[in-house]
Amino acid sequence: MLDVDPVRNPYAPGAGQRPPELAGRDDELSAFDVVLERIARGRPERSLVLTGLRGVGKTVLLNQLRSAAIGRGWGTGKIEARPDQSLRRPVASALHMALRELRHPDQESMDAVLGTLKAFAQRLTSADAKVRDRWQPGIDVAASTGRADSGDMEIDLVELLSDAAGLAADVGRGIALFVDEMQDVQAADVSAICAACHELSQQGAPLIVVGAGLPHLPAVLSASKSYSERLFRYLRIDRLDRPAADRALLAPAEREDVAFEPAALDALYAAADGYPYFVQAYGKVTWDVAAASPITAADVAMAAPVAEAELAVGFFGSRYDRATPAEREYMHAMAELGGPAGAPVATAEVAATLGRKPASLSPARDSLIKKGLVYSAERGQIAFTVPHFGRYLLRHPD
Repeated sequence: MLDVDPVRNPYAPGAGQRPPELAGRDDELSAFDVVLERIARGRPERSLVLTGLRGVGKTVLLNQLRSAAIGRGWGTGKIEARPDQSLRRPVASALHMALRELRHPDQESMDAVLGTLKAFAQRLTSADAKVRDRWQPGIDVAASTGRADSGDMEIDLVELLSDAAGLAADVGRGIALFVDEMQDVQAADVSAICAACHELSQQGAPLIVVGAGLPHLPAVLSASKSYSERLFRYLRIDRLDRPAADRALLAPAEREDVAFEPAALDALYAAADGYPYFVQAYGKVTWDVAAASPITAADVAMAAPVAEAELAVGFFGSRYDRATPAEREYMHAMAELGGPAGAPVATAEVAATLGRKPASLSPARDSLIKKGLVYSAERGQIAFTVPHFGRYLLRHPD
């Protein structure tokens, strides 16, 4: 039997960290290749939005799509949205990076767009006044006037992205802006993104936005612009099916000459439930516990409590700690109603369980949504954004 060396442990649970084997996402990667090729040929194409619960690998896939765009010589930039921040500054930084990657041969044309970008970046709103004096874009050209500097985010973003797309068209390439945690984009900026994507698609311009966010992101976009359901192509990112989950475990292990018994794979799939983050978490601890290859179901049984304890602190506990006592009370009621599976529950039932009027619980519910702990599954219903969170709360009632 071959020893299983912890130093050679290939599994990588981490926020946005690429697993050693990106299993189960071939369809999404192929679809994006088609998008890139269509745009390269001057065909109209929609921007893309990935949605799903936390832990399903949206950020990993977003980064992989960006790598695919870079591989085709596109200019790319990435933003992680925050609910308390305007997108003006992050967009300026991300687009500056994308333009640098394009390496346009005509410096005069490049400088003209950089001037527009600088004007856009410096036109901060009153809400951004606190950063006005201590942040300037690193652009060594004069800011232009009369373009992307109106102070209206929708007008400015349309003008800026149109100019940048024209620069990309000159060199026969494209630009892709990647926006993670897109559900946290402020309402005015969501409207601006939708308007810009609409204008660019009508122009057939080689610039797309690729967003990723929680399951209610389509509703956020639709509330901003009624045409958003036709503006974006939505891809639901879900847990892995059994063959993909097995591949995520087996392929890295085989590269280290380590095997799994079929019963061990059965036990790991039951524990991880197909969620990519959990697959990596349980796989890593099981590898460390196992003494020799092949890894057995007994190894998984020994590792499971250790993996669950680590998840309770790092994955679940860190999120639970962000909640106030009132918010925790609300989530425990959700867990009691939704059970270990964390099924969506009616907000009216939560109120009834707590013996409160629904209106009195609105502040706690709205705060939980802003913190990204729950989302409105549909009108009148609420669900956890984190898989197995209901199970965690039922196991930790205090």
